[in-house]
Amino acid sequence: MQKVMIVGGGVGGTTVLKLLSESEVFSIVCMADTNGSAEGMLAAKERRIPTVTNWSKGLDGDLDIIFDTTGDPSVYNEIKRDMHDQTILIPGSVAHIMTKLFEEKNRLINKLENASAKMDLILNTTSEGMVVIDQDGFIIMFNDSAERASDTKRVDAIGRHIKDIFPTTGLLRVMEMNKKEVNQEITLSNGMELITTRIPLVNADKEIIGAFSVLRNKTEAVQLAEQITDLKEIQTMLQAIIQSSDEAISVVDDQGRGLLINPAYTRITGLTKNQVIGKPASIDIYEGESMHMKVLQTKKPVRGVNMRVGPKHKEVIVNVAPIIVDGCLKGSVGVIHDVSEIQALTHELNRARQIIRTLQAKYSFDDIIGASEEMKLPIEQAKLSARTPATVLLRGESGTGKELFAHAIHNASDRRFNKFVRVNCAAISEALLESELFGYDEGAFTGASRGGKVGFFEEANQGSILLDEIGELPANIQAKLLRVLQEREIIRVGGTKPIPINVRVIAATNINLEQAIASGSFREDLYFRLNRMPIFISPLRKRKEDLRELAEHLIHKINQEYGRSIEGITAEAIHKMQIYNWPGNVRELENILGRAIIFMKLNETIIDVQHIPDFIESIPIIQEKDSMVPSGYVSGRPLSEIIDQYEAKIIQQAINTHKGNKTLTAKALGISVRNLYYKMEKFEL
Repeated sequence: MQKVMIVGGGVGGTTVLKLLSESEVFSIVCMADTNGSAEGMLAAKERRIPTVTNWSKGLDGDLDIIFDTTGDPSVYNEIKRDMHDQTILIPGSVAHIMTKLFEEKNRLINKLENASAKMDLILNTTSEGMVVIDQDGFIIMFNDSAERASDTKRVDAIGRHIKDIFPTTGLLRVMEMNKKEVNQEITLSNGMELITTRIPLVNADKEIIGAFSVLRNKTEAVQLAEQITDLKEIQTMLQAIIQSSDEAISVVDDQGRGLLINPAYTRITGLTKNQVIGKPASIDIYEGESMHMKVLQTKKPVRGVNMRVGPKHKEVIVNVAPIIVDGCLKGSVGVIHDVSEIQALTHELNRARQIIRTLQAKYSFDDIIGASEEMKLPIEQAKLSARTPATVLLRGESGTGKELFAHAIHNASDRRFNKFVRVNCAAISEALLESELFGYDEGAFTGASRGGKVGFFEEANQGSILLDEIGELPANIQAKLLRVLQEREIIRVGGTKPIPINVRVIAATNINLEQAIASGSFREDLYFRLNRMPIFISPLRKRKEDLRELAEHLIHKINQEYGRSIEGITAEAIHKMQIYNWPGNVRELENILGRAIIFMKLNETIIDVQHIPDFIESIPIIQEKDSMVPSGYVSGRPLSEIIDQYEAKIIQQAINTHKGNKTLTAKALGISVRNLYYKMEKFEL
């Protein structure tokens, strides 16, 4: 051990004292200070080192090294003159350099100790066990997770051979083969199953200096592998969905740089992945501001923004939403819609709606209101006719609901998924009626469209056609219609080739076809073709018990049309309406209720007597025409007319006797109910 004396109790001497005191190589004999520096002398006394006020007093001892930290040349020369020849004198400048070197050494040591402490912290907090051995197989590192896996404390493992802790270890084999082993299964003596990865440790000279092993619980490893597999499947599925979507999709990160686009995005904008991925979100903008950047700034979604994008300046509508994970903004996703495609779809939708409005059957039997005997029979007949392809003839006064029945028959038939065409024969001029019904070929007449025109019957092929007001058809059209019903084919105006069709004909009329036949205005053979399934719909005056149900249904309908909220109608109002004969039938009833609702105050919710127009009370109930029945022979009147008048009187008396029950009346008279309705229609009973 080197004996040392330090001369100078200032900062330099104190630093040297501190460094040499921590070393086992040096023994400080004394500390001298000619100026009596309190700091250096006090530090020496705390370490129990002798102190002297004059350096010469310390020369009495056998010294190996003297440190002169005073920086005074005269002191240095005096010490050099008086010291032993074997003693080494180190001047202050050298002492200063040594001090710096010692300080640097201490800093490096502290740095290594801190790094080692951090490494130990990392290794001990990881869930995987870690074991490191040297080239002889002795354990030099053993973390907390390895302790839990092996039931062995670190202090008991460090320095022991690996075979003592893990008898079946493969670390020695890994060092011998210099080849790593990945995801190997091992079973410890305590029964725990582990998955281990073993890797040899090689230095810069490619020499084996040891090996380390990473241990993981097998159950946890299997669960982690399953989770990774599930995540990969989800990722693959999401990518497939995004890539196959017809919607243009773009995704950016939280800095607004492109992350992902799909083929639909390239199709609409004209920009490829190389032009977008990793580039600013504004790269695709031609007109407008970047909605991605706006969403990233506000963290709020935007909807329906019109923009122009890409080199083609495509007009689009953009929806963008933020991507937020665990409360943190990760980016944004945008969906781009091509305006031209939307406009085309809107046009097609409007066109489809127009076709549906003209061709669709809107009503079903649920829309036919009425529980009276007068309505049950025609409803049952209509349901029966819907199950057959037979031609139907709907008869009844104007406003009784003949078209409603036609809709219901079509919707209940097996043709309900095909077209339903409505034709009002009285609303089309006679000059156009034939070409409208049957169509025409190109050049059939002046002004004909190029390529010809399809008629209503061809449009309704495989479906149904309603011929309303069929009694108004001119004679030449009646002849062609008869051929359609007989031969199931048409010939266009100006054409010669028959066109086969399969159409269900539903005819409707409010005139007496029998009288029209007698007068010669309607063909008898066409009548027999149309009259295969006749259905008589009673007027409202003959089924007044349906008034309340009809009124409530119509009030609901008018509420929707006018935006009102009328809740119902009082019994007094119904009674007031029952004294009226309703020559306009249900159509007139709807008119009266609509007028009442229009003039009702906004705070009124129930239709009462005062809301019903008073004019219906001033119209007396039409009495049965007893005057038309003669008491005997009247000169100048034909026998058939007299018999008809008498028959009408008998039928009316029978109806009165049975209180309007048509079934009992027909049974009492010995005729069918259908025949009874026919005669009532004929005699206007």
